[in-house]
Amino acid sequence: MRFLSMPLRRFPLLIVVAMTLAMACPSMSHADRPNVLWIYVDDMSDWLGCYGDPLAETPHIDRLAEEGVLFENAYMPAPVCSTTRSALITGTMQTTHGLHQHRTMIKKPLPEGLTTVPELFRQAGYLTFNEAKDDYNFQRDRDAMYSPEFKRPTRRQVNSHLIGRDLSWLQPLQGKRFFGQIQLKGGKFQGETGSKYPATSRVKEEQVTVPPQYPDHPVFRNAIARHYEQIAETDAQVGAIVAALKEYGLWDNTVVLFFTDHGCPLPRAKQFLYEDGLKVPLIVHWPKGTAAVKQRGGSRSDLVSGIDISASSLGFAGIEIPAFMEGRDLFANDYEPRKYVISARDRMGNAIDRIRTVRSGAFRYLKNYKTDRALFQPQYRDGYATFVTFRKLLSKSKLSPLQASYFDAANRPAEELYDLRSDPHQTVNLANDSEYASVLETHRGELVKWEEATNDQGRIPESQESLRRVYASSAGKCVSPEYDFLKEEAAPAER
Repeated sequence: MRFLSMPLRRFPLLIVVAMTLAMACPSMSHADRPNVLWIYVDDMSDWLGCYGDPLAETPHIDRLAEEGVLFENAYMPAPVCSTTRSALITGTMQTTHGLHQHRTMIKKPLPEGLTTVPELFRQAGYLTFNEAKDDYNFQRDRDAMYSPEFKRPTRRQVNSHLIGRDLSWLQPLQGKRFFGQIQLKGGKFQGETGSKYPATSRVKEEQVTVPPQYPDHPVFRNAIARHYEQIAETDAQVGAIVAALKEYGLWDNTVVLFFTDHGCPLPRAKQFLYEDGLKVPLIVHWPKGTAAVKQRGGSRSDLVSGIDISASSLGFAGIEIPAFMEGRDLFANDYEPRKYVISARDRMGNAIDRIRTVRSGAFRYLKNYKTDRALFQPQYRDGYATFVTFRKLLSKSKLSPLQASYFDAANRPAEELYDLRSDPHQTVNLANDSEYASVLETHRGELVKWEEATNDQGRIPESQESLRRVYASSAGKCVSPEYDFLKEEAAPAER
């Protein structure tokens, strides 16, 4: 809003207010502008009743979808928390502005002119809040992003999630315009035992289907079953949020966007660029009287990137989408569906990698830039029961060739191509199949164009100072060759 940079002393106060609202919301009056609420879930796949899963018990989420719009093909820009969250809060790909290394060790301010979504809402007169995880790979004053007057004394900005189902803190929002985020544990919900998954699950191990990328072993059946329990708990929390919005008179003027930051904690889901790591549920529900939206009910099959959530949220409020944003308003009159969605994996904790993927209507293409290392490098998830079991079965030669390939540093392919119509779990790599040569070339070309157009920062090696910090924080569990200079430095001292 260029108007705000002009000297305010030239305008009477009422004119300033009127012009600001008119420029922020050219197509709607102040009274028409709805609240916007993100229900933002950690580590959870789309195993929901409304997405056709027969085992899921998700009545509240299903109702949200029944009364709103369900997106069948929504994909996050990254398969891990901090990079996805950095992308969505700016409406840009994390790779465009150097926000792509998971848990960036040297966090820098955002580039000048890059403004976060909550700041844009605040400029338009909205109260903003986040309850409570953010996990951004950049420095930013949280008081600039979130309204200081809506901070609860017990709230922990970075690390906490909604605990229990007490949402009485929403009551003070009555009569206010707000953009808010409520964070749910999702796949991080542990139950009362403190273990990775809840102690028990209403879905039994014998009921689940183990996809072919994993061994059909009791440990994997157990992990899958308990993820259903995590989803059921999430559904109950969504029900509590909806009930609170209704109780406090907020429901009839609040757009609710329900989505997760990436897929479930299973080994080849979270952190990786396959369907189960990137595909998320996305449901949008809005008040019946929202003037800017014509569509309500049903589902949509167009390809969606997570950063489209950012642009669409601004669109609901009638806020002009800044030129720097790479997302698209899914409900705009001039909306043009995507032909491709790009996602990226870079350093994950201490495991250094670089993978890019292109998702089209029928295919998923992956480019592996670092073929000198295994897909599964040592990292913090090694203690999970699924990874422990994976390695035990590997040592006993009890894995399928596909499953064993995740640990193979000598034969990692440079490219992967999967036909999702016949191979939804991505088990047969068609990159060397001559019948798919033109498909491969098309997707490869789209990736090259995107890398150049966005100046993909993943092409620039991470600084040595940043790697020093990663190395120190990982207690030496760093096998990527990028850390060799640190091992060489330590060698004289050891001798």
